[in-house]
Amino acid sequence: MINRVVLVGRLTKDPELRYTPNGIASCRFTVAVNRTFSKEGEEKQADFISCVAWRKQAEHLANFMKKGNLIGLEGKIQTGSYEGQAGKRIYTTDVVADSIQFLESKNSTGSSQGAPNYQSSTNTGGTYQGGSQGQYGGQNKPLSYTRVDEDPFANSKAPIEVDESDLPF
Repeated sequence: MINRVVLVGRLTKDPELRYTPNGIASCRFTVAVNRTFSKEGEEKQADFISCVAWRKQAEHLANFMKKGNLIGLEGKIQTGSYEGQAGKRIYTTDVVADSIQFLESKNSTGSSQGAPNYQSSTNTGGTYQGGSQGQYGGQNKPLSYTRVDEDPFANSKAPIEVDESDLPF
């Protein structure tokens, strides 16, 4: 069975960090993901997807990201239910994030003022997109994050020309 989700979207509000009674960090957040299609003459629509992150990943999200920041995440869909007011059963669907990548800030203009490109993962501690990885070395070693080079196409006004012979399909 496969249960994998990959999303790229913007945070709809500042993430709020909470802790369980056992001291485990958690962060619930919503990601607005644009739909790839729209009806003629209408604005593009977005889906608002409820997500949750745990432990260090939750702490990093709450400490470094805010409303409007663009993030990418990979995770799995998890459903649940609880008893709400008046004994009514409430059903939930969330994406539980396995890894989150901080892509850019909402107000980024392509200059060096944009947010660094970081990734936080439950499996590797912390990594960046690039040739090597920072590692979580245990209880006494902190996560290591490194800035990724800026997008070379960020300031380009012209469309990027791609020859069909360069495409792998």
